[in-house]
Amino acid sequence: MRFSLFVHMERWDEQTTHREQFENLAELALMAEAGGFGTVWVGEHHAMEYTISPNPYPVLSYLAAKTSSIRLGAGTLIAPFWNPIRAAGESALLDVISNGRAEVGLARGAYQVEFDRMVPGTKATDGATHLRELVPAVRALWQGDYAHDGEIWQFPTATSVPKPVQQPTPPMWIAARDPASHDFAVEQGCNVMVTPLMKGYEEVAALKEKFDTAVANHPEVATPEIMVLRHTYVHSPDEPEGWRPAAEALSKFYRTFDAWFGNKTAPTNGFLEPSPKSKFADRPEFEPESLHRTAMIGTPAEVITRLKEYEALGIDEFSFWTDNGMSHEDKRASLKRFIDEVVPSFQ
Repeated sequence: MRFSLFVHMERWDEQTTHREQFENLAELALMAEAGGFGTVWVGEHHAMEYTISPNPYPVLSYLAAKTSSIRLGAGTLIAPFWNPIRAAGESALLDVISNGRAEVGLARGAYQVEFDRMVPGTKATDGATHLRELVPAVRALWQGDYAHDGEIWQFPTATSVPKPVQQPTPPMWIAARDPASHDFAVEQGCNVMVTPLMKGYEEVAALKEKFDTAVANHPEVATPEIMVLRHTYVHSPDEPEGWRPAAEALSKFYRTFDAWFGNKTAPTNGFLEPSPKSKFADRPEFEPESLHRTAMIGTPAEVITRLKEYEALGIDEFSFWTDNGMSHEDKRASLKRFIDEVVPSFQ
């Protein structure tokens, strides 16, 4: 099982600048490359300070110039926000800039608050229609002249300019949760990325089972890969309660996720207060003690034990998700412990 880094600029107040957050992201990405990580992933989100990433490609292009070996992943482009010609061209340009290190992830999208601002009148739950039309169109554009007459997009003969370095295509990934999404991804020859969010190992196993079913249903397709994305924090074994600050910060992160996902309150200058703790009185999965068990939080030895279970399950890639509301110093220390004390057990 290989490792990757999933990272965004993350700003909870105005005490740090966007420039500082960008420098922090770049530092973690360079640490990941030096530590043997295979890929750095950057996603797409709009108008929200706690996940700052309006377009992953400028960040990944910058990292392409600063690195030499780590692969550069869009994790993920939100399909309804991208015209296929633009998605094909910008993805291919990253592949050219990085000399063949691009990984292209796509998703249907989740936040209605973003859909209301980016594609008004479109429901986030309908994003799968866009995803299913976008993926084959992008692939066709990478190959040459192609005209499209679809349900969502229509355009006359066009092609991707530039063309990607990796042929026939850069690796493509689909963010999947339900069986239909897994089946579509595998049928299209795409790898699959999953996140169990606040659920434990049993959710990872359930997602892997959906993936395996899709693979079995498509023997005509070369077996793709599956990646698990999970909040990760490694603390020193000298601090028995070292997990608690990370779990408490992550609880706040998920309560903030709930506030954005609920789309009930208008944000102020890109900030939105987390949903109150009282809302989750009957939701133990938001409690720090539960997140300690479900998120990848623990000492190096504890994390190794849990990751070995993922490896035995057949997970190809584990992505170390840094977004958690903690300070940059804490994130850097955690990543260093992971590189120094966890990664060697998988080499």
